[in-house]
Amino acid sequence: MRNRLTAFILLGMVLGVVTGFVANLWVGGDEALAKDVAGYFHLLADIFLHLIKMIIAPLVFSTLVAGIAHMGDSAALGRIGGRALAWFIIASLISLTLGLIFVNFFAPGEGLNLVRSGAESGVDTQALNFRDFILHVFPTSMVGAMAENSILQIVVFSLFVGVALTAIGDKGKPIVTVIEAMVELMLQVTGYVMRVAPFAVFGALASSVTVQGLGVLKTYGALVGEFYIALMCLWALLFAAGSIFLGRRMLKLVRYVREPLLIAFSTASSEAAYPKMLEQLDRFGVPRRIYSFVLPLGYSFNLDGSMMYSTFATIFIAQAYGIDLPIATQITILLVLMVTSKGIAAVPRASLVVVAATLGQFDLPVEGVAFVLAVDHFMDMGRTATNVLGNAIATSVITKWEGMLEVEEDVDIPHPKAPAHTPADGRRGLELASDMVDDERKG
Repeated sequence: MRNRLTAFILLGMVLGVVTGFVANLWVGGDEALAKDVAGYFHLLADIFLHLIKMIIAPLVFSTLVAGIAHMGDSAALGRIGGRALAWFIIASLISLTLGLIFVNFFAPGEGLNLVRSGAESGVDTQALNFRDFILHVFPTSMVGAMAENSILQIVVFSLFVGVALTAIGDKGKPIVTVIEAMVELMLQVTGYVMRVAPFAVFGALASSVTVQGLGVLKTYGALVGEFYIALMCLWALLFAAGSIFLGRRMLKLVRYVREPLLIAFSTASSEAAYPKMLEQLDRFGVPRRIYSFVLPLGYSFNLDGSMMYSTFATIFIAQAYGIDLPIATQITILLVLMVTSKGIAAVPRASLVVVAATLGQFDLPVEGVAFVLAVDHFMDMGRTATNVLGNAIATSVITKWEGMLEVEEDVDIPHPKAPAHTPADGRRGLELASDMVDDERKG
C-alpha cells in the first residue's frame, strides 16, 4: 500500500499538471471563469488540508505527552531540546548564508530595472511582531490552542502535562494508558486521511496551472530555476551533514521520507506532510519519545527552505530595483532574518511576510513582493519540501546523537512467518524492552 501511495501521488502530480494545462487552454482567456474552475479543482486540496488540520492537534498532543512520559527523565528532555535548538540555529545560519551567496552569484534581479512607486505590497507585515510571537508561544487556553492548531502552544501545554505525569509516577499511569490508546487511535485515523493525498495533489497542481498556465514558468524561469539550484545545493549540504552522523542509513532515510516530501512539494504545506512523517520516522527507527518532541519544534524553528528564500528574495528585489547593497548591509539583513524568521510559524504566507517586513526595515521597495507573487506558489513547493527534509534529518541525527536510533523495520519484504503488526506495535515492543532493561539496571 505504501509503494502504491507513492505511485498514486506521482500520478496525481502528472495528471494535475496535464488537466490544469488543458483547463487553461479552455478557459484561460476568461480570468474570472478560470478562477472559478481552479476553485473547484482546489476543493480537493482544501478538503485534504482540512482533514490534516483536524488531526494535527490531537496527534501532536498525544504523541508528545506519551513520548515525554516514556522518557521519564527531565534531564534527558532538556538535553534533547538543547541539542535540537543548537542544530536548528546552525542550520538556519547555513540556509540564510547560502541564499545570500547564490542570489549574489546569479544576480537574477539585475537588468529588470523596476521603478519604485510606493505601492502596497499586498502582504500584511503587521502579522510579524517578535514580541507578540513570544507571548503567543504561551497558551491561555488548551482548547483555544487546539482549535487554532497553534503548534507551539500545543507543544508548551504538552510539555507541562508530560513532565507532570512523570512527576506523579504511578498515579499517572492510567492517564498515560489512555494517552497511548489515543496515539494508536490518531495513527489509525491518519492512515485513513492519507489515502486522500493523491487527490489533493491533483487538485492543488491543477488549480495553479489552470489560472497561471505553464507560461508563468517561462516568464520567471531564471528566478525560479536559480532558486531551485540553490535549494539543490542546500539539499546536498543537508544530505552531507546527515551522512556524517547516520552513515549509509542516510540513503535509507531519504527512501523512507519520499512520500512526505512529495506531499509537501505538491501541496506546498508542511502540515500536510506531518502525519506521514511521524509514521516514516517511526519505521526508520526513531523512537516515539524523540520524534514526538523534536519534530514539532522543528516545524516552528527549523524552516531551512523558507529561510534560504528569505535572503534570496530580499536581495533579488533590491537587485530588480537597481539598488546596490554593500556586503555589510547584506550581512546585517541576514542577522535580522536570523531572528525574525523564528517568529513566523503560524503566519500565513510566512516567508513573504518576513521578506516584506525586512524590506521595510531597510527602506527597500516593499512593493517588490508583488513581483514575486506570481511564482511564489511554485517556489513555495520547493522550500516547503526542503523544510520537511531538514526536519527529518535533524530528528534522525539528534536520535543518533542520543544513541537511541533503532534498527528500522523491513518495510518492503516482511518476514513470511512474522505476525501482522503496525509500526506502532513494533516500536511499543522496543520501548517496553528498553524499560525492562532500565528496571534491571536500577535493580
